[in-house]
Amino acid sequence: MTEAAQHTQTAPATKDILILGATGGIGGALAKVMLRRGWRVRALVRNPDAARRAWTDAAAPQWLQGDAMRREDVMRAAQGCSVIFHGVNPPGYRDWGRLVLPMLDNSIAAARATGARVVLPGTIYNFDVARTPLIDAATPQHAVGAKGVIRVEMERRLDAAAPEVKSLIVRAGDFFGPGVSQSWFAQALAKPPLTRMLNPGRPGIGHSWAYVPDLAETMTRLIEMPDLLPAERVQFEGIWDADGTGMAQAIRRVVGKPALPLKSFPWWLMRLLAPFGGFPREVMEVRPLWRHPVRLDNRRLVALLGAEPRTPLDTAVAAALQPTGA
Repeated sequence: MTEAAQHTQTAPATKDILILGATGGIGGALAKVMLRRGWRVRALVRNPDAARRAWTDAAAPQWLQGDAMRREDVMRAAQGCSVIFHGVNPPGYRDWGRLVLPMLDNSIAAARATGARVVLPGTIYNFDVARTPLIDAATPQHAVGAKGVIRVEMERRLDAAAPEVKSLIVRAGDFFGPGVSQSWFAQALAKPPLTRMLNPGRPGIGHSWAYVPDLAETMTRLIEMPDLLPAERVQFEGIWDADGTGMAQAIRRVVGKPALPLKSFPWWLMRLLAPFGGFPREVMEVRPLWRHPVRLDNRRLVALLGAEPRTPLDTAVAAALQPTGA
């Protein structure tokens, strides 16, 4: 297919979206934005009653009972949808490496059957960040950790399914925002009670942050565009902390504690414990992301949207801190 032909893609035929992962940070944020913009949102969850009780907005998705690991559940839920958002993970991230690819295969199969576009929140795990300080859609993917290898394979499977199955990958940095609990921001820099901050990075090393409501707004606008490529790949620049201390300084300003201590994350302890597996091994795998500056090139995104949605840093930090009671 030529590039000119690729740009003849039409806008979504229906305003129906299936969200896998609606109880998570990015999936929940996307659901809220799309509901505000008049979309009919379906959310496939294992426990609809619990999801319904936890939802705080007046407008809510249609909660469907099912499991993203069961193809028949995904196929059933996706009927009539023009978009499938794949932002789901196994419960408690258990067996992530074994289950994440079959789950994506289920979304691809459902998209093939319905004509929907698969939307995937991408990461920078796919890259050797020591060699790629600036990432765009053409940057070679040379993962150095197990998570990155799987992420590369996820994107490869979406590419292999095109153009029959359309897809959109929006790659972003470290998530933070309201309701985002599984993040470096929530678990290290701003972990309650906020008596100190643990900085995984080092002064002078830049870091990319993605404020989840801005990312959700970006995804929604892209989904609604009529001229996306069948396999569209964009980078969300987000908030670039140029010297690695900007996020900590913003937290100090927002909470009104200019002397709030900033300590180094105990990487030395993680290194000692990593051979025993668990959390230490997981975090050691992503340590290079904090030792090397990695920025996302959003020129394709800006060409499509005109500008990237961006909330001022202090406003974003204040909203992200609100659920923690910090």
